[in-house]
Amino acid sequence: MTQILMIFAALSGALAVGAGAFGAHGATGAAAEWLKTGGQYQLIHAVAALAVLRLDAKGPASLFLIGGAIFAVSLYLMALGLPRWLGAVTPIGGALLIIGWLWLAWIALRTPG
Repeated sequence: MTQILMIFAALSGALAVGAGAFGAHGATGAAAEWLKTGGQYQLIHAVAALAVLRLDAKGPASLFLIGGAIFAVSLYLMALGLPRWLGAVTPIGGALLIIGWLWLAWIALRTPG
């Protein structure tokens, strides 16, 4: 499971960099902002997932990756011209990211030392 999450985190980071670069250099207007925002959130949570995997916290790492993907990909798809109703999906990803952070805090509270 850890190896799969690490692979997903690496691919998520690569996608985030590509989306952010396209947002910065190849898109304009709202599309550029959606790509940059999605890339930023996805990259931060790919790195966070790798960090918490070192703590053997697979649950929060999974939520960071799944939530980051839902959040970012919904923005990427809108930037590519798909319907704006996909913006209603974005907060689902954000909620999963928040739950992942709260789960990580819970683990920290319960860990002695």
